[in-house]
Amino acid sequence: MHGKSAYTKDIILNMCTVFIRHTFILKESCQKVKNIALVSLSITKYDKQETIMTLDFSCSALIIVDIQNDFCPSGELGIKNGDQVIEPMNRLASLFAANGGRVIATQDWHPADHSSFGLWPRHCVQGTPGADFHAALNLKPVSLIIRKGFRSSIDSYSAFFENDRKTSTGLDGFLKALSIETLVLGGLATDYCVLYSALDAVKLGYRTIVVKDAVRGVEAASTEQALKLLDEAGIIFTESGAIE
Repeated sequence: MHGKSAYTKDIILNMCTVFIRHTFILKESCQKVKNIALVSLSITKYDKQETIMTLDFSCSALIIVDIQNDFCPSGELGIKNGDQVIEPMNRLASLFAANGGRVIATQDWHPADHSSFGLWPRHCVQGTPGADFHAALNLKPVSLIIRKGFRSSIDSYSAFFENDRKTSTGLDGFLKALSIETLVLGGLATDYCVLYSALDAVKLGYRTIVVKDAVRGVEAASTEQALKLLDEAGIIFTESGAIE
């Protein structure tokens, strides 16, 4: 091997399990080293912590999942401590925007007669305050809002597909057109919309990262099960402060 760059390339391309303790500088583009947008990590188990992760923001996007009034405390489908995801997501949104990354927000947008209201309390009804994004969420860095669940007969947990698993929201096409390869997700709720969005992201070929201090779940048991499913799917877990 000759020099740090060659050493880094060999490590990334030839090792299936990596425990990198130093940050290296990648000179290859995202197209040359597919799906490598972070260059420093330690372990990926959902119950443990990542070290500093350096992203190539030019091929990365932040997905803010459903941080709406009805999913926050006092909302119609309020999640305990749901508003605590706002500060870390605001910080990440500013970081992405400042470094040329994309920031996308999803929004539940149900008609008044939506079929999910037989299963869930009425929530996020189009044009109501409950459907609005939380006032503390900084939307200035957001370049695209994906509204989902707006068809009366179909619910939508994933940012990519309605629950019929056929109807696309258009997000995948938008990201592919921009050569996005890495997605960082946070928001509400861990055991529903974050879970389905992250699993679909992996299936669609994106390197997928879930920010643990920027998600909250509906119930403890289903949240733990969701984290297990995400881990088994190969999704990376980190904290918001570890991304740079």
